Amino acid sequence: MSTAGRAARPLVCDHGVAQALTPLYIRPRMTIDPDSRLRRLRFRAWHRGFREADLILGPFADTHGQSLTGEQLDTLETLLEQSDREIYAWIVGQEPTPEAFETDVMAMIRAFRFEAHASRPTGDGA
Repeated sequence: MSTAGRAARPLVCDHGVAQALTPLYIRPRMTIDPDSRLRRLRFRAWHRGFREADLILGPFADTHGQSLTGEQLDTLETLLEQSDREIYAWIVGQEPTPEAFETDVMAMIRAFRFEAHASRPTGDGA
């Protein structure tokens, strides 16, 4: 019998109490305080595994993370779940950004990229 079939069927224990079988791996959503959420996002933005993306997303999260709304943080979290190379290609315009990711947050990241690049001293990277 499949796990799904068992989950819907009650189990009667030796002492006569019925208990529903539920998968053990499903955890209720935990609420996280805003500071912890922002720290987690900043870490994820800096530790992408693709250095070029790190150098855009990390400083963006450091600079703008505190001022993002809850909805914008949700958008950033969803964006950070995508492939590093795809995100980077969307930011720098190497590939068209899918409509689902063409958001105000993506526009902010693109603008930040140019601001950060303009503020670097001459000869300090690309």
